[in-house]
Amino acid sequence: MTTIASRLQAVRARVADAARLHGRNPDDISLLAVSKTWPADAVREARAAGQRCFGENYVREGLAKISALADPGLEWHFIGPLQSNKSADVARAFAWLHSLDRLKLAQRLSVQRPPTLPALNVCIQVNVSGEASKSGVAPQALDALVDRLVELPGLRLRGLMCVPEPSADEALLRRRFAGLRERLEALNARGFALDTLSMGMSHDLDAAIAEGATIVRVGTAIFGERVYPRP
Repeated sequence: MTTIASRLQAVRARVADAARLHGRNPDDISLLAVSKTWPADAVREARAAGQRCFGENYVREGLAKISALADPGLEWHFIGPLQSNKSADVARAFAWLHSLDRLKLAQRLSVQRPPTLPALNVCIQVNVSGEASKSGVAPQALDALVDRLVELPGLRLRGLMCVPEPSADEALLRRRFAGLRERLEALNARGFALDTLSMGMSHDLDAAIAEGATIVRVGTAIFGERVYPRP
């Protein structure tokens, strides 16, 4: 068994254990393998071990892997901050966008999504920690964005996403994740059929699962520590 395959097996077991601990069905939680900075060969290894969904943070890098692998069985998710001038690439090549945070970007994606493709699945990123350095819509602006976004063709609003501040305080993390879940529940009480909470990464997925995560985004625990090139 390759290192990536063994790590995938361990992460899947961790997800299942956390789900059962909190009275949830492990099948209700999807694992998104975050392959940013890793080459296409690493994705191939994960694919051979049964992983199908992959997350990318950088448009150019993601497009290169999608082209190199040319595997229709893979599902590509864009999870990083998206600049407007690169929205067309995401609209054409990805199945999901987790980091939608403004109406103007949604409008561009709606126009740019090819009509021959299914609607682009989108999650709105919410800035649950209130950090000025973090992307995401302010919680108090969420309802207004949702009301406008659901009117746009070519997009399918699936739910919410967050990236809370790094912390060793599990109680704090659970409050952040619970806050996102409560906002999803409030939107559904208004009649929106949202089914996705994209929250939890390698270091905090247990807390996210405890609070209702349906997609966990895991990179380091699958592929190893990233080595970024020096500028």
